[in-house]
Amino acid sequence: MSSEESLLEVRDLRVVFTRGGRRINAVNGLSYRLRAGEMLAIIGESGSGKTVGARTLMGLLPPSAEVSGSARFDGTELLGLSERDIRRWRGSEIAMVFQDPARSLNPTMRIGVQITEALREHSDLDRKAARARAVELLRLVHLPAPERRFHEYPHQLSGGMRQRVVIAIALAGDPRLLVADEATTALDVTTQAQIMELLVELQERLGMAIILISHDLGLAASYAQRVVVMYAGRAVEYAPADRLFAGVRMPYTRALLGAIPLLDRPPHGRLPVISGQPPDPAALPDGCPFRPRCDLATDECGEAPPLLEHEPEHWWACWHDAAVPAVPDVASAVNGEEGVRR
Repeated sequence: MSSEESLLEVRDLRVVFTRGGRRINAVNGLSYRLRAGEMLAIIGESGSGKTVGARTLMGLLPPSAEVSGSARFDGTELLGLSERDIRRWRGSEIAMVFQDPARSLNPTMRIGVQITEALREHSDLDRKAARARAVELLRLVHLPAPERRFHEYPHQLSGGMRQRVVIAIALAGDPRLLVADEATTALDVTTQAQIMELLVELQERLGMAIILISHDLGLAASYAQRVVVMYAGRAVEYAPADRLFAGVRMPYTRALLGAIPLLDRPPHGRLPVISGQPPDPAALPDGCPFRPRCDLATDECGEAPPLLEHEPEHWWACWHDAAVPAVPDVASAVNGEEGVRR
C-alpha cells in the first residue's frame, strides 16, 4: 500500500512512560497503514501496546509520556499537535469507543443530553436540531424506541444498549475513523455479534474506516480486511486477513492461532496455551522479544528481526521461515457456519 492510498500511516511509533524511576516501553516501534473505508484489526495479548497506540492517535496520553515517530492522518501529522488542534480533530475526524460502556457514560445525565452535548461540540446545531439529530443517531445504531431512550438514564439500559449509545456519541462528529478498543469484550457472545454487525453496517453505510483493537483472532478473521499482530509494543505480522490466516509466518501469530478454542476440537479437553509470560516493557530482552517463548528460537534471534515485506502485502518480523498452513477458515472454525463476513 502506498502512502497515497493511506488514510492513516503510523511509522516507528514509540511511547515511553516513566514510573518509579523505570522507563516503560509501552509502544516500541509500531508501524502500519490503514486505507479509507477499511477495517483493520490490531491483535495481541494484554500489555502488547494496542490501546496505548490508539490513545496516542487521540491525544489521550498523560503529558509525561514521551512520544516519537509519526502518525499521519490524511497527510496531517497528529503527533505534536497543540491541545486546541487535537480537540478539533478528536471526534470530528477520529472517534473512539471504549471497552466498558458503563464507564463511558455519565450515570447522572440522561442519554439524550449526552448525545446532544457531543453534537453541539462538533457542529453549530441549535438545541432543537441537536435533539432531532440525537434521536436519528439512536435510530442509526438500532436502539429500540429511540424517542423514549432519549429521556432515559444509562442504568435503565442493558450493556448492549449502552454500547450502542456510546457508538452514537462517537458518530456525532461524523468521523472518518472509528477506533473500537475492545468494544465487545464486556458483552455476552450474542450481543458481541450484534455490535460487530452494527459496526460493519456503519462502516459500509458511512464509508468510515475502523480500527478494531482486540485479543480475539476470531473477530479479526470474521470482520477485518487487514490484520496487525502486536507483541511487546511492535507489529510482528501484518497482512490482509485472508492471506494471514491462510498461512501465518510469525511464530507468535501461530501460537495465538493454536490457543483459539475451536468448535471442531474435542470437548472438555485442555486448551493449548502459550508458554511463559509476555516480557516486562520496562526490561525488554535483547533480540527478538518473543525469543524466550518461541520453539523456533536460535542464536540468530539474539538480534531483533525487522518487520519486512517478505511477500506482497505480507510483512513479518522473524529470522525463520515459520510458514504454517493455518485453519483454512478460522472464522468458520471459531464461529460455525456464519464464517467470514469480510
